[in-house]
This record gives sequence, structure tokens and C-alpha cells, in this order.
Amino acid sequence: MKTKSEMLSVTEALARVTGGFNLIASEHISLSEALSRVLAEDVRARLTQPPMAVSSMDGYAVRAADIHTVPHTLTQIGESQAGGGFKGTVGAGECTRIFTGAPLPDGADAVVVQEDADVDGTQICINDRVKTGAYIRPAGLDFQTGDVLLRAGKVLTARDVGLAASMNVPWLRVRRRPRIAFIATGDEIVMPGDPLGADQIISSNSLALDAFVRVLGGTPVNLGIAQDTEVSLRKALAGAKGADVLVTIGGASVGDYDLVRRVLGAEGLDLNFYKVAMRPGKPLIFGTWNGIPLLGLPGNPVSAGVTSAIFLRAAMEVMLGTGNGALRTETVRLGRDLRQNGIRQDFMRATLRNDADGQLCATPFERQDSAMMARFADADCLLIRAPEAPEAKAGDLVLITRLEQGNFAF
Repeated sequence: MKTKSEMLSVTEALARVTGGFNLIASEHISLSEALSRVLAEDVRARLTQPPMAVSSMDGYAVRAADIHTVPHTLTQIGESQAGGGFKGTVGAGECTRIFTGAPLPDGADAVVVQEDADVDGTQICINDRVKTGAYIRPAGLDFQTGDVLLRAGKVLTARDVGLAASMNVPWLRVRRRPRIAFIATGDEIVMPGDPLGADQIISSNSLALDAFVRVLGGTPVNLGIAQDTEVSLRKALAGAKGADVLVTIGGASVGDYDLVRRVLGAEGLDLNFYKVAMRPGKPLIFGTWNGIPLLGLPGNPVSAGVTSAIFLRAAMEVMLGTGNGALRTETVRLGRDLRQNGIRQDFMRATLRNDADGQLCATPFERQDSAMMARFADADCLLIRAPEAPEAKAGDLVLITRLEQGNFAF
């Protein structure tokens, strides 16, 4: 049994994180608010679509048996249009004008397209044979009343919204958006556009995390930057009340000015772990603070991004019911030689390209510094190397996880 101070494997840490979350409550919303929301229950059609047999073309509704030879002349007895169908019955030797989407009149069993007919008043000369059912959309062709067409756990697209509307469903039950409160820490960081001191740097983490939370389907709650004092950090923490997750950024390692564990510990932190055998991202905290699940991310921008893509994504998947939090991986070719790995699992930033043979290749950047945001932004994936993995040659099979997949992108 590992102690809380020992490094956990990524697999064990991810299992502990996903085990610390439950499915979040649901709410009813109007269809106009449904884009990118997560369905909380299956959705059934409230009608049959189309509700009756309709024409798929402009032309003439006929009885196919009447047109035994061509050309053949029929008498037009009326007209059928969308929203105004013909109320009579088409008999032998008769037809009606019909438009796309219009109900098929009683007695008719086929549609002749208008390009295959010549018109002389009410006399319609049909110039081509037609089969029963031609150019007709039967009732229920798309779906029928009671059909389940949208499943719980689906992230709704614009097409899904259109489908729900055609199903005559004006309201949907969806998962509530998780409220993700986050605090950046450190005297050295300022927000973009603020005056920049000689020893200060711009804080990119807060805005990147804000965007990532939105992409994942959550509501970000930015509690600002806490300075390296207990008073400042406690003041920022006061704003986390009501959050579903509290994320701290920076202040998670063992330096004199890294206050997060000390301050949270004095205010009820139930620590699960705070070291993970991964690179980047070793100083990762997970626990519960005053009943709120807590993720403490490293302060280096790439470390914060990688740990968010793995652990925060997993937590939100569990809360929203979009997955079980497992890391989605695939096997590709390696684009360049790599030396033996160290004792931590490595998540190398890499690009994806097809080689000369059309094989997908992942090529990690030569320099993997956890402060290099430009390289992180250029990366397509994280190349995963096991602890103490032997040296690898270009062309070998390697494991990756994409930074853009499904309903999330970092």
C-alpha cells in the first residue's frame, strides 16, 4: 500500500480521481439552449415522420397500373401541395398535380416527375413508365412514434438539435454544467494586459483552463490570482463555495512559497495523493476540501495543460456521463529515434503526420520543456512512454493520446 507521499502510477492516480466523482444532477432546458449539452435521458420521437406518404419530387400523382404503355394521357383532377393535400381519390385514368413534400392522394401509388410529362390543359401526357412507389416517401420513412433516436450521454450537435425538433421535442433533460472553480497562485504571475514587473510573467493557465472547461461542457469560475501569502490564498478560496470541483494552479510542490497544501490542510483538506510518476505533472494533488473535490495542478503551463487533459477531463466525463474517464489511446508509428525513458511515465508533445507510405507517425519535439507553450499549442498529441521504456527507433509502434478527440480539445 503506497503512502500519500509516494508517487502513484498514472493508472492508479486516474482510477482514484475517477472514483472520487459521481454523475451530476440533471435539469430541463429548452431546445434552443441544447447545443453542446449532454443528454441525461434517452429521447423518443413524439410523432411519425413523415406522418403520411408524401412525394419526394414535383410531378404528378398517378396509379402505376394505368401507365401500361407510353406515351399515355391522364386527366388531371386536382392538386396536392405541402400543407394542402388533395381530398379526393385518384381513379382510373386520372392524376393530380403534386409538389415535393405534399401528401400522396388516396388511390395514387406513384409519382411521375414533371420532366417526364407534357401538359395540355388538364390532359397530362406521361412519356415514361413508372413503378409502384416511385418518388414516394412512405409514412415513417425517417422515424416512428416512440423510436429512441438520441441516447443519454450524447453531446448534442446542431444536427441533434434539428433532429429533436423534428421529433416534436421542445424540452430536453440534460446534465447540469459542472461548476469548476480555479485559482492561480504566485507572486510572479499577472494577467495578460496588466502591468508586468521585472520579475513577473504572464499567467496563461487561468485562461487556458477557462477555455478547456467550456469545451468539456462545464462552467468556469475564475477566482483570480492568489499571491504567495496565506491571507491571499484563503481570500480566494472563499469564492469556491458551491463549486463542483476546485482546481488550484501552482503552489503544489515543496518550495517555501508553495502554500497550497499547507493552507488547504489547515482548512479541512482530506488528501488522497500529491505525487504522480509522470512527466510533466509530478506535483499533482487530489483530495477533498470541505466536501469539494480538489485537483491541484502544477504551475508550469504545459504541466497544467497535460494534467488537465488527463485528470480534469476524466473527472468531467464521469460527472457528465460522457465516458468513464479512461485515457483514449491509439497506436501509430514513431517519427524519430528516442532514448531510454526514466522512471516516470512520459507524455511527450508530438505532431502527427502521414509518412511516405501513408502511415500515421508521431514525432515528438526535440525539447520537451514544460514551460514551452508554443510547442504545446503546435502539438497534435501526447506520445506516451512507459517508465523505463527501452530506446525506440523511428518506425516503431508507439502509443499516443490525441489533444483533440471526440467532444474535447485542449
